[in-house]
Amino acid sequence: MARGRTIAIVSGATVLAVGAAAGGAYYVLHTRGTPAEAAQRFTAAWQAGDQSAMAKELARPQQLGAYDQQRSALAVEGTSIRLGKVAEGDDRARVPYTATLTLKNIGEWSYEGQLDLVVADRTWKVDWTPKTLHPSMTAGATFGVKTRWPDRAEITDADGDRIDDGTAGGSVQQLVGFLDKAAKKDVAKLGPAYKVGQAVGRGGLQETYQKRLAGTPATEIQLGGKTLKTIEGTDGEPVQTSLDPRVQAAAVGAVKDMKKPTSMVAIKPSTGEILSVVNNQGGFNRALDGRYPPGSTFKAVTAIGLLAAGVSPQDQVTCPMYATVGGLKIRNSDKEAFGSLSFLDSFAHSCNTTFAPLAKSKLGADKLLETAESVGFNQPLTIGVPATKASFPRAESDAELAAEAFGQARITTSPLSMASVAAAIADGTWRPPTLVPSLEQKAAERKLPDGVKEPLHAMMAAVVTKGTAKSAGLPAGTRGKTGTAEYGTGEKLDSHAWFIGFKGDVAFAVVVEGGGGGGKVAAPVAADFLKGL
Repeated sequence: MARGRTIAIVSGATVLAVGAAAGGAYYVLHTRGTPAEAAQRFTAAWQAGDQSAMAKELARPQQLGAYDQQRSALAVEGTSIRLGKVAEGDDRARVPYTATLTLKNIGEWSYEGQLDLVVADRTWKVDWTPKTLHPSMTAGATFGVKTRWPDRAEITDADGDRIDDGTAGGSVQQLVGFLDKAAKKDVAKLGPAYKVGQAVGRGGLQETYQKRLAGTPATEIQLGGKTLKTIEGTDGEPVQTSLDPRVQAAAVGAVKDMKKPTSMVAIKPSTGEILSVVNNQGGFNRALDGRYPPGSTFKAVTAIGLLAAGVSPQDQVTCPMYATVGGLKIRNSDKEAFGSLSFLDSFAHSCNTTFAPLAKSKLGADKLLETAESVGFNQPLTIGVPATKASFPRAESDAELAAEAFGQARITTSPLSMASVAAAIADGTWRPPTLVPSLEQKAAERKLPDGVKEPLHAMMAAVVTKGTAKSAGLPAGTRGKTGTAEYGTGEKLDSHAWFIGFKGDVAFAVVVEGGGGGGKVAAPVAADFLKGL
């Protein structure tokens, strides 16, 4: 009995001794994961801004609001953490890291730090202290930035002359915009390099190109009031527009004495560059954002489709006083009738009763939609400032197709878009219009169908020499199309006066809101414009 007990005791002592000697091995064998894995999980959550996932990797519960404060104060747009080589002891480890933060308005900032890890409950965890976020971090310290901005760059016309100094005319100022004091919402949008009350662009090019014009500030990244890093700024870049001061002046002179709201846009057909934008009344920028039915100026678009479909300017057509298409009774302006005449002459005299039946028999809804879209309708406008695109809904009936053929129904457009149509006809290629030539366009160029350009030039010349614009005083060599666009409801409708056209490498569109007849009211404005050149 005694002998047995002695053996048992010795045996027990031997087991205890072995356990003590092998304590480290036992601990390692029963510790889950590695410090490298724990560090990777923590930094992946840091990069993702996932505080919940970060907290799961901590040895002790901690508040991690410092990460949010850093992200907010520095406007961190992206975080990248690169881990170094693990240095491991018995139950502790160190993992160096390089953090690279992408800061809004500022650029990248990199710094080095260290993750301390410890075994807690047989699992490797992050032993977090404020220094885990940044080696200079102390409890309660906060990040911030101190900025020094360069001089704001200029906005210029095509000649390189400044147009943002307040001396240019009102229409130019509508395009340029102005400088205003930043509000809280501006700072939230632009980033912490901006401060409430600082000058920022408001409206027009000043707002569109705020970041380009302002440049980036020399920035001190601070922690607890001490500068950690100074990042050099960059000067702002000027924005050069396509505005031609000579063309702009001619357009201003043409519209300034008009009693009713009048707007005009001129475009260079060979490039799509906008040469002038004018409104004789301030406030709403009708030239870019107006939504008018184009009236008979749209016959130039319908004519593109008809010419492409095989109709010739010399073909004999009819222009009766009335025509009915799809149940819609159509008349000409002033109830005119011209009987049998050439397609060219029907265009010159702006015969609704010719174009509506031809659109039904030769084109149809799909073909007219395709033609309209080939010269800018339903296409995105990327000119450098907000502008409303021209809208051409597909006709849902023959009656609507007939009305669309002469620019009524649900079509809406602006002087900008109609000047773009005129430019396309002048050059033979539709180009997306732009106010800033360096701006990348969303819409692609579109060539007119073969055999359309020259006949349509002849037809638009006839409008000026013997048609609806004959008495407008337009200079020789002008090609154009008048438009009288009805709007509103009731028995007797008011109308907007339109004229679109081109001469040389200048295409244009003018609308007089509620002006009446295009030939009597809008075409003389175009004549004054061209004479002013």
